Amino acid sequence: MADDYDENDNRTPVFLINGFLEAGKTQFLKFTMVQPYFQTEGRTLLIVCEDGEEQYDDKFLQRTRTAGIFFESEKECTKEQLHKLQEEYKPERVLIEWNGTWMQNELELPEEWFLNQQITIVDTSTLDLYLKNMRAFMGPMLRNSELVICNRADGIPEEKLGKYHLSLKAMAPGAEIVYEGKNGEEIRGDFNIDLPYDINADLLKIDKDMFATFYVDAMDRSRRYDGKEVEFTAQIMKPKDAPAGVFIPGRRIMTCCEADIQFCGFLCSYKGADAIRSGDWVKIRAKLKSENRKEYGGEGPVLYAEEVALTSPIKEVATFS
Repeated sequence: MADDYDENDNRTPVFLINGFLEAGKTQFLKFTMVQPYFQTEGRTLLIVCEDGEEQYDDKFLQRTRTAGIFFESEKECTKEQLHKLQEEYKPERVLIEWNGTWMQNELELPEEWFLNQQITIVDTSTLDLYLKNMRAFMGPMLRNSELVICNRADGIPEEKLGKYHLSLKAMAPGAEIVYEGKNGEEIRGDFNIDLPYDINADLLKIDKDMFATFYVDAMDRSRRYDGKEVEFTAQIMKPKDAPAGVFIPGRRIMTCCEADIQFCGFLCSYKGADAIRSGDWVKIRAKLKSENRKEYGGEGPVLYAEEVALTSPIKEVATFS
């Protein structure tokens, strides 16, 4: 997530572009660096952590007032080395083209820098392979991304794009996800997936194996659930600063791998909330409303519980089937 920043902050902004080999990171950066909106008077420091087919030639670097540094190994990209580069080049901004097979959660920025924006580039035509085999790398890569660009998405069925959208949203809940064709044209659509429950039913009964899908889809597209009545089993979390009559029913969800398991829940209003303890397991029946709430930082699903009853716990972690 981008750090808090104000105009009086003297730290250097960092733009982190990640993705796997040949996803289109270099092409994206080269296009962005020559756009009028991205011009700056000072020097740009470009750190490249991967040697792909597309390159940055000397003429391009000179024209864009950019100093290019190439790291061959993850061991070179240390906090101390980045500090030395700051001292040597004194850049106005830093661009990092990250290697998708390096663990991004181990990247440490020097005190003089702050993460201004993180963008992930995805080659949609090979996304199946990475979702099946590289989720441990994708989780840290996507977690704090503000924008995910899925290029080369033309020719892929909408149903498949819907499944990709769900997987990406699970790992990058705060990101805008954009789908593009090979020529950069945006591909628009609802990308509706084949949900494991009937979205048009009078009562959405969310079985234990459906919770992860329900949670991600409801958080991403809360308006389609507005006014729906839902029923599911969840564990209660009661934050210390929660107002009276409010709790969080949710489950532990594995979004990409075991290291990325986290509790995910909804805001819920209930008159009898004071009688429920944090950690209790309940079967809840509620009306879902899509509302603008500061807790969500915008629009999101809010439950208004009608029935809450203690029940047996679910031992399994929620996953995506």
